Amino acid sequence: MESYRRIRLARGAGKSPLIAETVFLFQKTNRLQSAYAPLNRATGGAVAAAMRRAEFSAETGVISTVHSLKSSSCVFMVGLGAESRFDANTLRTATAKLTYAAFAARVRSLRLNPMPAVGRTLTADDTASAIADGLAIAGFSFNRFKSITRPATGDAVPIDLQIYTAPDLRRMMERGLKIGEALTTARTLSATPPNVAHPRYIATESRRLAKRVGLRCTILGQSSMKRLGMEGIRSVGRAGSTPPSLICLDWPGHPPNRNGPILLVGKAVTFDTGGYSLKTGGSMRGMKYDKCGGMAVIGAMEAIARLKVRPRVIGLIPCAENMIDTTAYRVDDILTLCNGVTVEITNTDAEGRLILADALAYGTKRYQPQAVIDLATLTGGVVVALGSFCAGMFCNNPTLRRRLETAATATGERLWPLPLWQDHRQLMVGTHSDLVNSAAVREAQPIQGAAFLSHFVGETAPIAMPTLPWAHLDIAGVASRSTDSPLYPKGPTGFGVRLLAHLIVNW
Repeated sequence: MESYRRIRLARGAGKSPLIAETVFLFQKTNRLQSAYAPLNRATGGAVAAAMRRAEFSAETGVISTVHSLKSSSCVFMVGLGAESRFDANTLRTATAKLTYAAFAARVRSLRLNPMPAVGRTLTADDTASAIADGLAIAGFSFNRFKSITRPATGDAVPIDLQIYTAPDLRRMMERGLKIGEALTTARTLSATPPNVAHPRYIATESRRLAKRVGLRCTILGQSSMKRLGMEGIRSVGRAGSTPPSLICLDWPGHPPNRNGPILLVGKAVTFDTGGYSLKTGGSMRGMKYDKCGGMAVIGAMEAIARLKVRPRVIGLIPCAENMIDTTAYRVDDILTLCNGVTVEITNTDAEGRLILADALAYGTKRYQPQAVIDLATLTGGVVVALGSFCAGMFCNNPTLRRRLETAATATGERLWPLPLWQDHRQLMVGTHSDLVNSAAVREAQPIQGAAFLSHFVGETAPIAMPTLPWAHLDIAGVASRSTDSPLYPKGPTGFGVRLLAHLIVNW
C-alpha cells in the first residue's frame, strides 16, 4: 500500500541534538515538571520562558514550538487540556496534532516523553497505546492521484519519522504501530476511487495482502456463489463494472488451533448508485466509502496476522458494485439467499444488507464460529440517531457486548447500544416472500437493517432470534468524515480496525 509518510520506532536513546524533543503540559500548569528541567536547561530556559508568555496555551492539541537558544533542535510543547478531564483519548488527539506539526516542520526524529505529565492518570501501556494510535492516525497520507499539486505538498517522496521513547513504552507502541500499518491499509483502500477500486481490484489487493502477512485467501466468484445460492451478492453486483465476489481471509491462530473461529464480516459496496432506487446527486457523492466496513475487516485481518494472535479468525468481505444496467436487479424481484430465505426487493438502495446476509449465512454455516461481528455503512438512520460521534451497536450476547465496549473505551472508537427485538424482526416480514429488504414504514429505520440481518446469523435465525453471539455495528456515521475533526482529517477514518484488533488481542 502506498503511503508518503512512514513512522517507525527507533532503537537506542537517540542523543543527537537534531532530534526534536517534546514536553507534555496540562492547562493552567504554573511551572515545568521537574523531569523536564534538564531539557529546559539545554534550551537555555526557552521552554519555561515560553510558558510565561501571555499567548501560551496548553489546551488539548495546541502545539507550541520552541527553538533552542543553544542548538538547532526544537521542542514541541504539547497541550493536554484540563487535568481533571484528561483521558487516553485526549492523549490520542494531542499526539495526532503533534504528528501533524512534526511533518509540517519536516522533522525526521522525535523523542516522546509523556510520562512525567500523564503518569498519574494513565499506565505506561495505556499511554503507549494512545500515543501509537495518534501517530498512526496522523501518519496517513493519500496522494496517489495528485500530480500538479503533489510536489508543493512536500510528500512527493516518502517522509520517515523516527520515534525515540522510554523502554517501558516500546512494547505497546510497537504493537500499536503494527495496528497503525493495518489502519493505513484500510484507509487507503477506502479512499481509492471507484474507477480503480472495483470488486476485482479489492479481491486482487486482498490476495496480495494475504501473501504479504501470512493469511490464507480464498475468493468465491460467480460460479461458486451461484452454486451456494448467494443471490443477494450476485444480484446487487450483477450490473457492476466487474463481477462481485466473496473474499475470505483466514488466520489459523498462533499456534494454529481448532477452536471455533471468531467471524468478522464487512460490507464492501465499492460504489452505490442506489440502483433503480436511484440516489440524488448529493447523496451519491462519497459513495466510494460504502466499502468501509469491508475495508475495516481487511485492515483488522492484517493487524491480526501481524500481531500473531492466538484465536483463529475468519474475515469475510462480500464485495459488489451497485449500478444500473439492463442486467441490474429491480424493485419487486424476489431473491433466494444463501440459507434459503426469500426476499422481496422493495428498495434497491437497501443493498448492503443483501450482500451481508449471504456472507453471514454462509460464514455461520461453513465455519461454525464462536462469535460473529459484522460492520457496515448500513443506514442513514443511524447517522440521524447518533451523528458522527459513535457507531450503533446491536448485540444479542452480554459477554460479547462487554468485550466490545471494553475495546471501544480502550481505542476511542465509541459504540452505543441500540435495541433489537422480535417486534423489529416482524417489520421485515414480506407478503409474497419471507422478508422484504426495506419495510414500508420509516419507524425504527436504523434498526430495520439489523432486524433483517438477524434472519441470517446461524441455522435457527430464519425462525427465531439468533442464539449465536453476534454483534452488528452500523458505522455509517463514523466511517468517513466530510470535514476535519480534532483527530481525523477529511476522508476515511478506518473505524473498526483498532477496535477489532484490540478485541481479538484480548479475546
